[in-house]
Amino acid sequence: MNLARAINIADLRLAAKRRLPRILFDWIDGGAGDEAALAQSLAQFAAARLMPRYLLDVSKLSLAKTLFGRTYDVPFGVAPVGLAGMFWSGGEIAMAEAARRANAPFILSGTSIASIEEAAKIAPEHVWHQLYPSRDIAVSRDIIARAGAASAQALVVTVDLPVQAKRERDIRNGFALPIRYDARLILDGLLHPAWSLQWLANGGMPRMGNWAPYAGEGASPTKIAEFSRAQSFSPQTWDHLDQYRKWWGGKLVVKGLQHPDDAKRALAAGCDGIIISNHGGRQFDRGPTPLDSLPAIKDAVGDKMAVMLDGGVRRGADIAVALASGADFVFCGRAILYGVAAAGLPGATRAFDILRDELSRTMGQIGRVKIEELDKDALAR
Repeated sequence: MNLARAINIADLRLAAKRRLPRILFDWIDGGAGDEAALAQSLAQFAAARLMPRYLLDVSKLSLAKTLFGRTYDVPFGVAPVGLAGMFWSGGEIAMAEAARRANAPFILSGTSIASIEEAAKIAPEHVWHQLYPSRDIAVSRDIIARAGAASAQALVVTVDLPVQAKRERDIRNGFALPIRYDARLILDGLLHPAWSLQWLANGGMPRMGNWAPYAGEGASPTKIAEFSRAQSFSPQTWDHLDQYRKWWGGKLVVKGLQHPDDAKRALAAGCDGIIISNHGGRQFDRGPTPLDSLPAIKDAVGDKMAVMLDGGVRRGADIAVALASGADFVFCGRAILYGVAAAGLPGATRAFDILRDELSRTMGQIGRVKIEELDKDALAR
């Protein structure tokens, strides 16, 4: 595609939709149940208003933001998005490289195709690792050790998958890992030749790099995917989090909390940060949006831990709204993944460029020249 014609994230989404078979695009794009949580997250950002301030010198504007002692060039990074390497060969590597070029953090998904070692080799100072706890806790412990050996900048424990969500698009499409071929999928592939040719050229179903060491010596990509699925939706308790804290010596982040009491308990457990998230509306359709949950959590923990947010971010102005509402940092999942699915590394880079440009324009309009100046007074109430 001609990326110069992609002037917003919606354009990248449309390009991804055109390139991918429906079964894969719906997996990226869909949510749980009626998809009300997904729609509300988007609508809430779209409805938010920022107060313009003029006659101020905004010629020297900086988007730099310090998080966990490291200064990034932008106050947003890449949220963990699973299976990116299925949508574009080397998808996670492309996102890691795009994050490195943008000097932004990249959270490698626990269900990635690329391994933590491969991603960290590309962007050693920018990769964080998401832990999807396994049913076999020995596997979780080894993954944590591998993340440490790869010098991951943070461990992100995702806790909002106690049970499997009802994602109705996936059910209707018959999506499951490993991918099962049938007449409908084959026809869909024929209608999307660019993706199909790349898929076939790379041997079909790729290996899930982080799970491969545990599926048995010489396990095929299919067997690895089956093992990953069997280990998923592991019941977690605060005792598990205490154990992860003992095993991980670096920055520990909990992703998926939305209740202020849970945030306070995570702080007491020695966590360094939380990512307020509703899993992009993919897990629990009747839960609050991240913006709904942000004020109470910020009040509960203050500046004692980093309070981050993901879910529903499609515009640079959305990032400004989240920061002005109290978030210390913002993560974007689908916004970057649409770019990767459409065009690989150039698409991911384009997504970063779009969000950076929109955020800069927004800050100029509201008279803020530093990210630290985005506070509640920037919101029009």
